[in-house]
Amino acid sequence: MIKHYPFQQLGKVNHGWLKTNHHFSFADYYNPRRMGFGTLRVINDDWIAAGTGFPAHPHRNMEIISFVRSGSISHQDNQGNKGETLAGEVQVMSAGTGITHSEYNLTKQPLTLFQIWIEPNKRNVKPRWDSKLFSDKENNAKLPLLVSGYTGEQDNALFINQAARIYGGKVKKGTLLTQIIEHQAYVLASSGEFELIDNQRPVLMKKGDGAEVTKQKEVTIKALSDAEIIVIDVPAN
Repeated sequence: MIKHYPFQQLGKVNHGWLKTNHHFSFADYYNPRRMGFGTLRVINDDWIAAGTGFPAHPHRNMEIISFVRSGSISHQDNQGNKGETLAGEVQVMSAGTGITHSEYNLTKQPLTLFQIWIEPNKRNVKPRWDSKLFSDKENNAKLPLLVSGYTGEQDNALFINQAARIYGGKVKKGTLLTQIIEHQAYVLASSGEFELIDNQRPVLMKKGDGAEVTKQKEVTIKALSDAEIIVIDVPAN
């Protein structure tokens, strides 16, 4: 079953320096019907102006993933971690027992990214931060695995404390691929247009859209243009 959430229907908040589209309730946006998707609690589609960002603030017991779509973000925390995550890179932060960090766009260009929060399956772990650059080559067989909490998958993917996986990458127009689903999946259209196909009518996904895929073990993706696609496969609870 596929439930589509067009970009126009997302929660909109404009702070001037920060423009956010919320897939779920967060901060100033509250929708009692959109409180998360299983262990997936937050997806913010952020635009951050040049020279601005988030000053130091704390987190606890949350897996926080940032998928940088354009520009770059500079991270610094009280655990001694410091780094710049560029477009095409993904960063993860396990907040665990508590971490205080800041994130800024120190460039002269706007920054766009998806910020994704997933509840951990282990509480009060030691805080950690990591980032990785993934290939920008187009994929015609399957979406690469970017983030995983499964043993044996950390050679190529960033680790999180949850039995979840995040796939993502670019596909060329005309690509047809099947995405396997372990639990349930939330699909993001980072760019371009594509269809999600099951045994019902195909769902057209446009830039910024989201979709829940439940009660099925796979979904077919057909690229109607060159596109970038993210699939977040998370436990229901």
